[in-house]
Amino acid sequence: MSKVLHAVTLVVDMPITKIDALDAIAFAANGNVEDPGTARPRVWLAPHAWAEVEIPKFADPPPFAIDVYSDVSGEIAWAQARRLHGALERFGWNVAPPRAGVR
Repeated sequence: MSKVLHAVTLVVDMPITKIDALDAIAFAANGNVEDPGTARPRVWLAPHAWAEVEIPKFADPPPFAIDVYSDVSGEIAWAQARRLHGALERFGWNVAPPRAGVR
C-alpha cells in the first residue's frame, strides 16, 4: 500500500537560499527546520502537514516553490498553504496564491 501525499504549491519570486527560505518558513510557522543538511529538510506546519522548499537547479533564477504536504487530506494541505501564504506575505514576500501541487 502506498502512502498518498496531498500537495499544494506556493511560488515565491525572490532570490534566496534553500536554508534561508526554510528558516523564514520556520519563523512564520513558529517551528523548526527538521533534518537540516539532508536532501529532504522540512518544516512542520501542523500535525500531518509540512513544507519543503524546491530551489531551481544549476543557479537558475527565481522563482522557487514551497510545497505544502499532508499525509491525511487535501483540505489540511490547502488550509496550511493558505495560512503560510498569509504569514509570508505579512513578511513582505511576493508569494503567488496556492495552487494544486505536484504529488
